[in-house]
Amino acid sequence: MEEGTQVHEQLLLPPRMPEMARSDSSSASSVDQSNTPGIVAPVPVRPRLPSRKSSGTIIVPRESVEAVEPTDVRIDPGDVRAMSPRRTSEDLEALGREARDELRRHAKALQESLLMIFNRIEAVKEEHDKLDSNNKFLQKYIGDLMSTSKITATSSTRGKK
Repeated sequence: MEEGTQVHEQLLLPPRMPEMARSDSSSASSVDQSNTPGIVAPVPVRPRLPSRKSSGTIIVPRESVEAVEPTDVRIDPGDVRAMSPRRTSEDLEALGREARDELRRHAKALQESLLMIFNRIEAVKEEHDKLDSNNKFLQKYIGDLMSTSKITATSSTRGKK
């Protein structure tokens, strides 16, 4: 039975790693832990990455035929590069024209908005100036009324005495 137990332990437990001597102060213990059986977790193995095709070299010698005359590259229909939209120079010019027209429309709208704000500011300034002059007139009028009421009040009290 003892022999079967050893075989059973060999199948379940991975081989023990050799113990490394520690040099810090916590290794001062004289108890040897190599005799105590323990459960050791297996070291996880990272799966291999799938291999990819090399993108090739980017540097091409100046005298090379590829540098002088571009080659016609055949792209498979399933390739991502075949799925990207191809634009001609006419398409690019039309897109540029549309973008410039849109930019001009936006600038014109901003100028009109700025002009409306400026006109509103001018109207508010005129209204403020008008209210300010009316306020000064009313202050002067009230001051005159107060001074005349004081004069009449002092003269009427003198006459009663």
